[in-house]
Amino acid sequence: MTRPLLVLCLGNPDRGDDGLGAAVAEVLDGTLPPDVTLMARSGDMLTMLEDWAGFDALVCVDAAGGGDRPGRIHRIDLAEEDLPRDMAFLSSHAFGLGEAIALARTLDLAPADIVVYAVEGQRFDGGSEMTPPVAAAIGPVAERITAEVARLREAANHA
Repeated sequence: MTRPLLVLCLGNPDRGDDGLGAAVAEVLDGTLPPDVTLMARSGDMLTMLEDWAGFDALVCVDAAGGGDRPGRIHRIDLAEEDLPRDMAFLSSHAFGLGEAIALARTLDLAPADIVVYAVEGQRFDGGSEMTPPVAAAIGPVAERITAEVARLREAANHA
């Protein structure tokens, strides 16, 4: 028996590299098992806490600033490590991904398993286009998320 799993793709497609999440959601749409929920969101992270309710596992993809190699993909298993402080998970509001996860944990709303796929971005200005290195990461990060979903489902079936 699998447990509820959410794939959450974050970002604003009108803000350059921040559109990564929406682009990954388009690639994943219709490809995930029917018991996996796929959501694409842009906006206030606080409102997204409700999206997490009832899920045992969360796989999240977001573009992050602060890196030195646009397009580089990072896998961060929050059971093993924290989000890197030198990576900025940008939001159009003051509350970002790291703060939302911390609050969800404090309120006991966070899924038991959270894995973040962060792709280093470079351009986040309104009206700008996605940079070529980040655009090139869309397919590979979608493949990694598909494999992550399979791993989490397999672990749930053997739990």
